[in-house]
Amino acid sequence: MPESTLYDVAVIGAGYVGLPLAVTFAEAGGRVLVIDVQPHIIEALNGGTSHIEDVTDERLGPLVDKGLVVASTDYELVKQAHAVLIALPTPLSRQREPDLSYIERAAQSLAPMLQPGQVVVLESTTWPGTTREILQPLLEQGSGLKAGADFHLAMSPERVDPGREDWTTKTTPKVVGGITPACTKAAAEVYRAALDTVHEVSTPDAAELTKLLENIYRAVNIALVNELAQLCDRMEIDVWEVIDAAATKPFGFASFKPGPGLGGHCIPIDPFYLTWKAREFDFSTRFIELAGEVNNNMPYFCRSLISQALNHGANKSVSGSKILIIGVAYKPDIGDWRETPAEKLIHLLQNAGAEVSYHDPFVPEFDGMTSAPLEPEAYDCVAIVTNHSQIDYGDLVRRGKVIVDFRNATKGHEIDGKVWKL
Repeated sequence: MPESTLYDVAVIGAGYVGLPLAVTFAEAGGRVLVIDVQPHIIEALNGGTSHIEDVTDERLGPLVDKGLVVASTDYELVKQAHAVLIALPTPLSRQREPDLSYIERAAQSLAPMLQPGQVVVLESTTWPGTTREILQPLLEQGSGLKAGADFHLAMSPERVDPGREDWTTKTTPKVVGGITPACTKAAAEVYRAALDTVHEVSTPDAAELTKLLENIYRAVNIALVNELAQLCDRMEIDVWEVIDAAATKPFGFASFKPGPGLGGHCIPIDPFYLTWKAREFDFSTRFIELAGEVNNNMPYFCRSLISQALNHGANKSVSGSKILIIGVAYKPDIGDWRETPAEKLIHLLQNAGAEVSYHDPFVPEFDGMTSAPLEPEAYDCVAIVTNHSQIDYGDLVRRGKVIVDFRNATKGHEIDGKVWKL
């Protein structure tokens, strides 16, 4: 442990993972340093203002006032922290390959500041081997210290689900794997100071793959019901009725819902980290790649459903029609629109000649547009992409001309010839 420890934890990255993590440690009485490269975010945090929906100002402010949360752009301060948690984005490149540039830059900045005895943990979702093959060499070369001997190094993948209240950073079990058993133990002790449950695994590779498996499981099962929805459309069977009926089985079935495509920070991206890494071992992850194909095709299928609904319900084509998209956030009741399928669907409709607007009470601006008033009667078609709970869907059906529902939000309010469903 550093000789002069001022902070229990330093969190690198003040995003949707890092800030809730920092606040959770502070609420447990820990002194937390938040490092981010964006000065305006640092200034706001030090003023008690949060930019993350899951952390309210009312929650952050008192922690800042007590000196339990301090934000800075200066990596020099990390020298005074017992543990350093790296919570940075890991997007895909335009070629759908892993982009670890955020982690690499952070590691290069962190390495010269690394002190003997410190604990470093990677939280970012990535391919198995990243901690050992990428992060460890960068930290060792830049610090002159050896992981497992001079400092502890581990991996503990984030499990954040924005907007969720039943499972939080504190209550969601934490998986931890270090490069040595001592590293695992040291990292687990850090998390046990603030989190309810910590599950230790043998290696960082196992921890990295655990997170990928969790999201691949969802991606594959969503693809299954998305494919079933397309088949049900041809067979004229209500896919929602079938899923609800199957869900009555008390064992052996987990209910997944179809939709216009995948959204969010994990499921559309994470599976491709494993498909990329698998090629190194001359292995094809066919289930994952097939699921990606099915899910990526859903915006195109949904555009076709809108075209059918306009054609049969209003004798109109997509070209020249006014279409209102309900919801552009990737999931209900939050303002997060990362990887939202609404973006692809809107562009497809615009390319087909439609005049597209959107209404989302949580997203005031999106893709160069501003959220329009909820006036369904002013549009040729209303398409429900995200089923925010505060919208009155019965009223929407009554006032609208043609409704295309991709989320079963109009259940109980269906009108033949007016409501079309996925």
